[in-house]
Amino acid sequence: MISKIIAIFALVAGVFITSNVVAVSDATAERIYDHAQMRWVNVDPNRRKYTKKAAPRKFNRRNVTIRTNEKPGTIIIHTDEKFLYYVTGKNRAIRYGVGVGREGFGWNGRVKIKRKVEWPSWTPPREMIVREAKKGHHLPAHMKGGIENPLGARALYLFKGNRDTLYRIHGTNQPWSIGLNLSSGCIRMVNKDVEHLYAQAKIGTNVVVIGPGQDASKYFTPSVNPLAALFGG
Repeated sequence: MISKIIAIFALVAGVFITSNVVAVSDATAERIYDHAQMRWVNVDPNRRKYTKKAAPRKFNRRNVTIRTNEKPGTIIIHTDEKFLYYVTGKNRAIRYGVGVGREGFGWNGRVKIKRKVEWPSWTPPREMIVREAKKGHHLPAHMKGGIENPLGARALYLFKGNRDTLYRIHGTNQPWSIGLNLSSGCIRMVNKDVEHLYAQAKIGTNVVVIGPGQDASKYFTPSVNPLAALFGG
């Protein structure tokens, strides 16, 4: 009789513990914007290690030497190499790792930053909404700023003259996506890096975008550092 009571108690306790584990899992589940799928997904807590995985070390922010005629304060984005350079002085720059647009969304040219926003809201262009709906990905008409927003902690808006190009330099809560072609043409940076760049770049900053397959040498040439090859630079 006692053994039956113990068994029943263990069963009830097991159900209670299991239900609490599920509740905690739901409460701690992470909702993120998946750039690869172009939609919001609930991430199983067991996958958090993957979603928080850092990009390869070569994409870490660092000061570098380059050869360039671009003026200090200029941003140079090399989309093939997945690097963004912020020119700080004569032949000196801060280099950041970035993620860029998928194949078919390549672009290049000179633009300017004409708007800066902290924790920006996101309104997908109508063309994007239509395009992704055809693929079964239903984007919201508008999303308030916050950690779940695909524009991340900061956004720098790129204009050609007075025309909004609809391209942005913005943050992401998916560091593993740095170095990859996933978004619809925008330039993604980890939040800590876009916050750092945001503090440097001013309204009116010139931005040079070197598109896929474009010759970068007329804009800049990286200086060869033999130690960088040894330490992943």
